[in-house]
Amino acid sequence: MSPSSRPDPSRVVLVLVESGLLFLILVAAAALAGEGPPLALSRALLLRALVCIAVLQLGMYYAELYDDRALRSYTQFLVRLGQSYAAGALVLGFVYYLFPLVRVAPGTLLLGLPLSATAIVAWHTAHRWTADREALCDNVLIVGSGAIARQIAAEILRRAPLGYRVVGLLGTHPAEMGRRLANPAVVGTMADLLPLVQSLRVNVIVVALEDQRGHLPIEDLLRCRVDGIRVEDAPSFFERLTGKILVSDLRPSWLVFSPGFSKPRFLRSSKRAVELASALVLLVAALPFLGVLTVLIRLESRGPAFYRQPRVGLRGAVFALHKLRTMREDAEAASGPVWADPDADPRITRLGRLLRTFRLDELPQLVNVVRGEMSFVGPRPERPHFVQTLRLVIPYYDERHSVRPGITGWAQVKFGYGSTIEDGERKLQFDLYYVKNMSLFLDLVIILETFKVMLLGRGAR
Repeated sequence: MSPSSRPDPSRVVLVLVESGLLFLILVAAAALAGEGPPLALSRALLLRALVCIAVLQLGMYYAELYDDRALRSYTQFLVRLGQSYAAGALVLGFVYYLFPLVRVAPGTLLLGLPLSATAIVAWHTAHRWTADREALCDNVLIVGSGAIARQIAAEILRRAPLGYRVVGLLGTHPAEMGRRLANPAVVGTMADLLPLVQSLRVNVIVVALEDQRGHLPIEDLLRCRVDGIRVEDAPSFFERLTGKILVSDLRPSWLVFSPGFSKPRFLRSSKRAVELASALVLLVAALPFLGVLTVLIRLESRGPAFYRQPRVGLRGAVFALHKLRTMREDAEAASGPVWADPDADPRITRLGRLLRTFRLDELPQLVNVVRGEMSFVGPRPERPHFVQTLRLVIPYYDERHSVRPGITGWAQVKFGYGSTIEDGERKLQFDLYYVKNMSLFLDLVIILETFKVMLLGRGAR
């Protein structure tokens, strides 16, 4: 999935063509196996093909077949494709057992699955080849050579292939010429902007100057802009590329004038209505399971199975967050509030580690959702002790409290667990992105990613 709440056009094309290939192959396989009409599509065949395609593509999504890292390694891609098809076959068997009317005939599956897997390999190979072609890439020139410019260059290189190629950076002093930063070099100074744009065939200019006073070639940038070259400031480009906000050296004016941060009444009311109804249904359904977990927790260690912990929520209000106990009863009796170590924290019980890995300890927070203190999706609420520390050292930290905190969030699925102040700043980059781009679609993406985290046992806390 693309990091942005707005789908990456390249990935949309990838998935749409993939869906079309799967559909055509299933229809052809049904015809060849004598189990479907060769030309006309029956309504039953259409429904069965759509169900099969949905299951297979969900399997590929949860196998992270659309992850940038998978696209870089052909071996890893093949392994994940095999895993997704194996999981898809198991899920299809379960679906067909429950709903026989959508069952695809065995002959069609035996013929269609290998053919579709071959087509998927060929299509992804072609897609990757075209993404790697320099002629099809946007050539990016970064104006600046400081920490932010280097960070943006590194992010572009780390996410290849994504259709971007860094052709160089512009420094402020001639002495910087030729110096390599990250991987691309400083190819000129601000005075060289227009000649370099032509000679390097630049399509995108990213302005990443820490100090723009007296250095920003505004007239040359305007000339490039009217000539059709895309000119973006560093925070906007970084946000679109990574799915997070560049907090370091962020100007308040960008937050004020940048698109986003809108929370229409319809969005807030519909989000609340859906979450309230869903939380009530899930809470009733989870009661027997919570009863079993309660007994297991009490058997492993003394103390109550449930506990309440103060957290900071909407507009800085403190509320009691409900959780299943995963630590010893006296875990912080001597130390007071401390960051938890996700790998080797002696305070966590054996059962507690399992509950945290699959996020089952969060189930009681459905009560917080019903009470309106939390949402399903939002910035993860932090403890008051840590909020007091983080808001002093991390700029714009309190902006994350402008929406209800969530059981899961963008930072949880994209970053995971944080145990330091530096981690808190990195997570804030994702939290601010969610606050800026909050939508029902982004919530759906986060929920799908959360299920992936749970199924793969990554257990972001």
